[in-house]
Amino acid sequence: MIPITIIDAFTDEPFKGNPAGVCITDTPLSDKLMQNIAAELNISETAFLVPLATGNWSLRWFTPKIEVDLCGHATLASAHLLWEQRGITSDTVLHFRTLSGELRAQKVGNLIELDFPAVVPKPIQFGDDVSKALGAKPLYSGKEGLFILFELDSAETVRKLNPDLKTLVKLGAEDFIVCARSDDPQFDVISRCFAPGAGIDEDPVTGSAHCALAPYWSSKLGKNILQCYQASKRGGIVETELKGNRVLLRGQARTVLRGELEI
Repeated sequence: MIPITIIDAFTDEPFKGNPAGVCITDTPLSDKLMQNIAAELNISETAFLVPLATGNWSLRWFTPKIEVDLCGHATLASAHLLWEQRGITSDTVLHFRTLSGELRAQKVGNLIELDFPAVVPKPIQFGDDVSKALGAKPLYSGKEGLFILFELDSAETVRKLNPDLKTLVKLGAEDFIVCARSDDPQFDVISRCFAPGAGIDEDPVTGSAHCALAPYWSSKLGKNILQCYQASKRGGIVETELKGNRVLLRGQARTVLRGELEI
């Protein structure tokens, strides 16, 4: 039996935010088994945790299709589960060893704060074929790390966008963020994230995308702390703080299911 918990991340409400599967085992599972479990759960990411030294954990993430180097919402879900079910005190800083180096999580009031590397997009040029497939002409296109970032002309354009994902994959825009200045005074930035290259057409709330959104919009808006809304059907809220070459991501989480895999 392998215990499995599903947690909605970057929300305090069930059935919103981004669901993540979290498996904690005493010893590592095989890559094949982890990939099969992620495919079986068929949600954006499943996190696999193995204890190391006190407060230290090995952490890997799998989509239904591939292993990924960085995942924010499943890291937040993992931290939530450790504090909720493992008897770890709320003042303990959690250290995760991952493919993206050491990541840290701590509690800040009623929020979980993740310490992630900043990703600063560099301008990149695309032809009109990309704009046509995207369904809007970007004001800015940039890339660094996992995602291409497109700034669009308005929050309404972001909300209504219906991109041609198959064509964009063929044109080299496999995983991308669309964003704009928010028209809601509660938030600074509105975004959506699409990752068909990783087997996820639209990701509900993407922590790793905010590693690029934070430096880009902090520079544009002249403020280090941003309130960000990801406008998927489920929707989710991410607070970001740019600190040098790091981004602090803050959000809430809600456990929605506990069970066991009979393997």
